[in-house]
Amino acid sequence: MHVISRKKLKEAVTRRRDLESPLDAWFRIAKKASWGSLAEVRRTLSSADAVGEWTVFNIKGNQYRLVAEINYVFGRIYIRHVLTHAEYDRGGWKQ
Repeated sequence: MHVISRKKLKEAVTRRRDLESPLDAWFRIAKKASWGSLAEVRRTLSSADAVGEWTVFNIKGNQYRLVAEINYVFGRIYIRHVLTHAEYDRGGWKQ
């Protein structure tokens, strides 16, 4: 999969240093994957959930959430947000 854009991951690490290793691990898994559906994503990353048009990944033991849009046809993952669990629960990211 082509992850767009790694810049959002780096920005999240700048704000929260404890995310460096978990986001790097997620990125390495995602870029090597060739997912064709959410079911295939879940075989690799079982915590992935569909929330509307988004796919949400639990990061660092569910302390953080990575919100992405996955285009399975073109093999692209568009990272939209990296949030704490509390920020995610407030729901402002949905707009």
